[in-house]
Amino acid sequence: MSDRTKEARTMSALDGAVVAVAGAGGPAGRATLLRLAEAGATVVASVADAAGLAEAVDAARYAHGGATVIGDTVDLLDLNATREWATRTEKEFGRIDGLVHLVGGWRGSASFAETDLADWDLLEKLLIRTVQHTSLAFQDGLQRSDRGRYLLISAAGASKPTAGNAAYSASKAAAEAWTLALGDAFRKAGAEQGLTSAAAILVVKALVHDAMRAERPNAKFAGFTDVKELAEAIAGVWERPAGEVNGNRLWLTEKP
Repeated sequence: MSDRTKEARTMSALDGAVVAVAGAGGPAGRATLLRLAEAGATVVASVADAAGLAEAVDAARYAHGGATVIGDTVDLLDLNATREWATRTEKEFGRIDGLVHLVGGWRGSASFAETDLADWDLLEKLLIRTVQHTSLAFQDGLQRSDRGRYLLISAAGASKPTAGNAAYSASKAAAEAWTLALGDAFRKAGAEQGLTSAAAILVVKALVHDAMRAERPNAKFAGFTDVKELAEAIAGVWERPAGEVNGNRLWLTEKP
């Protein structure tokens, strides 16, 4: 580790923080685990797939020797299981300072008329229900933190839906509304003693990573956010005051 990296870790607002990452098995999850570990956080990663989780956790541990990165296989569609994950994490580490919600999924159609409502049934679970469960499970712990952050990764399509993305855009919009409601709860809780916890939405057009570029070397991926840039933005939220980010959409792409 370079002197510059050591200095960055020492000065990081994430030093000593405990952050849970839901849906950590994909490229965005891996990049986020790496960045949070680099910043000095204890990272508790969760996905439903044990194999994917192990790979992501091992990669973060290997890249940042000495970092505390652990995996926990949790069914986020089960509210009780999600609550147990939140309770277990705070009990083991003495605090919980963040929940990064990366659970994703996409379904679309060629036209609005061809929308398959089975897509809605799937996306409602992946994109809305998991947000409801993680927010309800982690709210109290985040509120007890002096730097609690609940971060939802959303898509620009939630603000400007297209005909073939009705189910996806509506699901994302609902998840955003739910997250903003959590932000209002944090605002009310901090009215007397000052706001320390925040709920915010990081908005991208779409994500891109190295494997995608290798598969499509001629593609421009215009407006896409690299997963490493997303991870940097996620870590950066802790560098900003709670009042500055709470209840806000933080755009990583152009507003539609």
